[in-house]
Amino acid sequence: MMEPKYIHFKEFADGRGGLVALEQNQNIPFEIKRVYYIYGTPENTRRGFHAHKDLEQVAICVKGACSFLLDDGREKIECRLDSPATGLLIDRMLWHEMYDFTDDCVLMVLASGLYDEADYIRGYGQFLKAIN
Repeated sequence: MMEPKYIHFKEFADGRGGLVALEQNQNIPFEIKRVYYIYGTPENTRRGFHAHKDLEQVAICVKGACSFLLDDGREKIECRLDSPATGLLIDRMLWHEMYDFTDDCVLMVLASGLYDEADYIRGYGQFLKAIN
């Protein structure tokens, strides 16, 4: 059974607030080559709808929460991110969709590579064909 691959980051917190440090090849399992974030997502909007041939990513809700549908071509699971101290590893060849964003959600994604349109599989039928 497929399980979400969560990464729980060490938190440093005191009366001044909290801090989480992200380090490539340490608590992030790859060299970070790109960082992007999603925010202001309208209610009832789903995003993603793709897989990557080679790219690995770690998604972190630095504020708010959102849900994920992860699909490896055999199983589908749903999971939720709602802590800035937890990341979700999105492996290569994993179809993913994001949804149920809270109004204040800021979803940051750390990626193992630069943007490359050729790395995307945008059609679900193409994804299933590539997996098999």
